[in-house]
Amino acid sequence: MEFLVTANTDIGLVKNTNQDGMSVKVINTRQGKITFAILCDGMGGLQKGEVASTSLISAFNDWVYNELPELCKAPIQDYDIRTQWENIVASQNKLIGAYGARQGIKLGTTIVVMLLTQTRYYVLNIGDSRAYEIFDTIHQITEDQTFIAREIKLGRMTPEQAAADPRRNVLLQCVGASDEVYPDMFFGDIKQNATYMLCSDGFRHEITADEIYEKFQPAVLNSVDAMNANTVDLIELNKQRAERDNISVVLVRTY
Repeated sequence: MEFLVTANTDIGLVKNTNQDGMSVKVINTRQGKITFAILCDGMGGLQKGEVASTSLISAFNDWVYNELPELCKAPIQDYDIRTQWENIVASQNKLIGAYGARQGIKLGTTIVVMLLTQTRYYVLNIGDSRAYEIFDTIHQITEDQTFIAREIKLGRMTPEQAAADPRRNVLLQCVGASDEVYPDMFFGDIKQNATYMLCSDGFRHEITADEIYEKFQPAVLNSVDAMNANTVDLIELNKQRAERDNISVVLVRTY
């Protein structure tokens, strides 16, 4: 299995800073090529969200360089990924929270992390940034940790009601601003000739799943240039429709 990767971000129409952060890399290991991707959306309503997102990305990049090589000496186990990643976010939650307390501010970030090996994907999520698998359809891997997502799941709100609800951006938790964090983990078999996407919520508010599929279906993403061009098209479409948030996307195309 081979990987093509891209990462794009835009400050958007309103904000003075881009509080999103992301990283993607293809790594040569004993088990073949592996791709690691992370995207964090610093809290727009909180101060210094970019500090929180940068800190978390740095911690996971340290894991890639220091811990992942050891894991690759044997078949990677779901339990090991879950344990190590949960420990990272728990530690970062305390560190970011303590920094905020010293500065007299409250800061936080969402996080979505993906590891793609030759056979399996591993995803961690806190907040409402998302991971998708795009193959013959578009499939959302993660579940939003938001008030309205919980209400819909419990049958107390319809998607139509949620779209107009003023609480649609209320998160149930985020790293740095919650006393404790409880990440969701998702595992699955990786597909060849598929697209895997991470995105901040600013990327998906104003465009539809069909529009994302049209631009990101594997058949049209046959090069890094095509991946970048189609991503820019969707970012600009978001801005034309007056999206107010930072807009960020990471793409991984398998072949």
